[in-house]
Amino acid sequence: MYEPLAERMRPKSLDEYIGQKHLVGEGAVIRRMIETGNIASFILWGPPGVGKTTLARIIAEQTQSSFFTLSAVTSGVKEVREVLDRCRADATSVFSKGRPILFIDEIHRFNKSQQDSLLGAVENGTVTLIGATTENPSFEVIRPLLSRAQVYVLKSLEKDDLLELLHRAITADALLSKMTVEIKETDALLRFSGGDARKLLNILALLYQSTPSNQPIVISDGVVTESLQQNPMAFDKNGEMHYDIISAFIKSIRGSDPDAAIYWLARLIAGGEDPKFIARRLMISASEDIGLANPNAMLLANAAFEAINKIGWPEGRIPLAEATIYLATSPKSNSAYMAINSALAFVEKTGNLPVPLHLRNAPTKLMDELGYGKDYKYAHDFPGHFVDQQYQPTEIAGTRFWQAADNPQEAKMKERMDALWNNNKR
Repeated sequence: MYEPLAERMRPKSLDEYIGQKHLVGEGAVIRRMIETGNIASFILWGPPGVGKTTLARIIAEQTQSSFFTLSAVTSGVKEVREVLDRCRADATSVFSKGRPILFIDEIHRFNKSQQDSLLGAVENGTVTLIGATTENPSFEVIRPLLSRAQVYVLKSLEKDDLLELLHRAITADALLSKMTVEIKETDALLRFSGGDARKLLNILALLYQSTPSNQPIVISDGVVTESLQQNPMAFDKNGEMHYDIISAFIKSIRGSDPDAAIYWLARLIAGGEDPKFIARRLMISASEDIGLANPNAMLLANAAFEAINKIGWPEGRIPLAEATIYLATSPKSNSAYMAINSALAFVEKTGNLPVPLHLRNAPTKLMDELGYGKDYKYAHDFPGHFVDQQYQPTEIAGTRFWQAADNPQEAKMKERMDALWNNNKR
C-alpha cells in the first residue's frame, strides 16, 4: 500500500523531531517530562503541520505508554466513553507499563458534553490527555478541562526548520534518495509551505510524481509555482497562509484601509475559514485597535458574532463585511490595550499590595471592628457623584496606567478626569 511522503517522514524520536525547541530542546518542559517519565495532561495549540500529532506519538513511544486516539471530527460521547473504558482496562492490566495516553486531535471541535465526559478520567489519572488544536483553547475548551491540562503553544516552522526537513527528505526517504534532486531556488517552496511541514512534503511529493524517472527533480520558484497551478487539488488552498491572511486582515483594519480589509475578508471566506473565528478576531480588533476612540465598535463586532450564530452561512458574510468596514473606517486607539498591559507588568513587579482599609468590605463584626470599610466615602452622596479619595494601594498612590490617546472621544474623557481630580493626580 502506498504511504504518503509526509507519513514516511514522520519522526520516531525527539532527535528526528524538527522545530519547537522551546518545548523539546535540551532542558525544555516536554523533554524533561519524557526523560523523567512523568507526563502531565496538556494541550498543544498551534497551526497545522507543526508536529502536534507526531509529538504525542513520540511521547507515547519513548515512555512506552499505551496510545489511544480520538478525532473530534468523527467521535461522539459514545466513542469517548468506549475509548475511556479501554484505557481503564489497559491501566489495570498486569502488562501495563504506565498510564495510557489519550490523544484527541482537533479537540476544539468537541462540544461541552463531549469535553465533560473526559473530566473524570483526566482528574483521577485514568489517562494522560494530550489534545491538539489549531484554535485558541481559551475559547474552545471548557474551563474545568483547561484547569487540568497545561497549554503549550507550537510555532510555525522557521525557514531553517523547513530547509532541514527538505534536505532530510531528499537524502533519507526510500524513494526520493534514489532520485537526483537539483535545488535551484526555495523561496516559492517555503512561501507555499507557510511554516507547515506537511505542505512542504506534499509539494515535494508532487514534484516527484510529476518528474519522469530518467530526469532530475528540479526545485525552483518557477517549477514549484507551475506545478501547483497545474495541480490545484494537490495543495490545500483552504489552509493556505492561514495565519498570514488573518494577520493581513487585522493589520488592514488597524491601518484604516477598508478596501484591503474587505479583500482579506473575502480571502478568508473563500478559503473556508470558520466564520466564528473571523468574528472573534473582529471583536479583539474592536477592543485592541479602536477601543475608547469609538466604543460602538465593540458593540457592532459583538452583534456580528451574534448574527453569525442566528442566521448562519452564507448570509453571515454580510454582517462580517459590515463590521469589517465599520472597524476599518473607525478612529483608532490602543489606550485600553496599553493600559492593561502596563498594569499587568506593574502587578507582576510589585506583587499583591494590600487593599486600603477604607475600600475593604466588612461582612463580619470582626472585620468591622478591625476598621474594614471605615471612612469610605460613597461617591453618590457627593455633588457630581464624585469625591476625592484614595483608591490605589498606598504604596503606589497616584500611579497612572491609562494615557488618553489623541482622538476626540478620549480628549473629552481626559478633560473630565482632569477637572474631577484638579490635575493633581492625573
